[in-house]
Amino acid sequence: MNSRERVLAALDRRPVDRIPTDYWGVPEITEALLSHFGVSSTIELWPRLGVDKIISVAPTYVGPPLVDEATRQVDYWGVERTRQAVSGGSYLEISRWPLQDCRSVEEIEASYTWPSADWFDFSGVAAACRAQHAGYAVEAGYMAPFYMLNNARGLEQSLLDLVAEPAIVEYCVERITGFLYEYHSRLFEAGAGLIDLTQVTDDFGWEQGLLISREAFHRYFGAAYRRLIGLAKSAGIRVFHHDDGAMAALLPDLVELGIDVLNPIQWRLPGMDPARLKAGFGDRISFHGGVDNQRVLPFGTPAEVEAEVVHCLSTLASDGTGFVLAPCHNIQAITPVENVVRMYDAARVEGRR
Repeated sequence: MNSRERVLAALDRRPVDRIPTDYWGVPEITEALLSHFGVSSTIELWPRLGVDKIISVAPTYVGPPLVDEATRQVDYWGVERTRQAVSGGSYLEISRWPLQDCRSVEEIEASYTWPSADWFDFSGVAAACRAQHAGYAVEAGYMAPFYMLNNARGLEQSLLDLVAEPAIVEYCVERITGFLYEYHSRLFEAGAGLIDLTQVTDDFGWEQGLLISREAFHRYFGAAYRRLIGLAKSAGIRVFHHDDGAMAALLPDLVELGIDVLNPIQWRLPGMDPARLKAGFGDRISFHGGVDNQRVLPFGTPAEVEAEVVHCLSTLASDGTGFVLAPCHNIQAITPVENVVRMYDAARVEGRR
């Protein structure tokens, strides 16, 4: 199998020659790996590192001018980010939320311009997909109504809104979902037959449980999820759902709504035991991630990294498929290169057993 065949077979829970792998990492660790292997591009890095990789494709932004500076960015939602040093690298952290000061739907309508699908040129999507299709699985699209509400209002305010300002939540989710639906309708049409998976994804979990109740999820986001997942399914595209934290209480609802892949599987958190997840849901969804990125990868020994890989494979791939091994989020800049290399070396060997 080539990388694309291996990843898609695993996502569809079909037999594989070995368990496939994927890579997520901050720019600093990617640069360290490029230097370690003596290559100049990520397309050269993946085979050297032994990663199957899922490649992302997107349309070209052609809308109103954005701010894209080294230390400050403003995206097409109007979310402002400034660069902050952290753990040997840096992140662009949100410094201004565009709807943070609005106190009513009327204020939002009077002061804010919602993004439009017309701000994007989809004409190059098919060619971008075809450029990867011979070797790699292709992901396109990102639909996250709760996360986008958090970014527009601020996390704290958006959580308070669920109780105190339901009209604002309902209005914002409707506008966010409307934009996402139109954008992805055009994206999926442009890449018809060439897109393997898309994200309908949010972070509903934290370290000990859900950020919001199941009741709040269904009240505010259930219909949006059903609509967006339905759009992906109508285009024949698998639905990848990223959800950090201890989110297991919501998993039955997400499976019923139609997700196909669950990421990142922070398996040391309450309710996230990988063997139980596989036994309870492995006949309906596949899994992506699993390797601990909070303690084992940055602070463990290479032997501990290998043991982590073996544990993930023995649980999430206990039937020999249905799993793409990867870090449970972006590998951080402080992570030893030796640990990253050991993770993929171990996966290549142990993933054949």
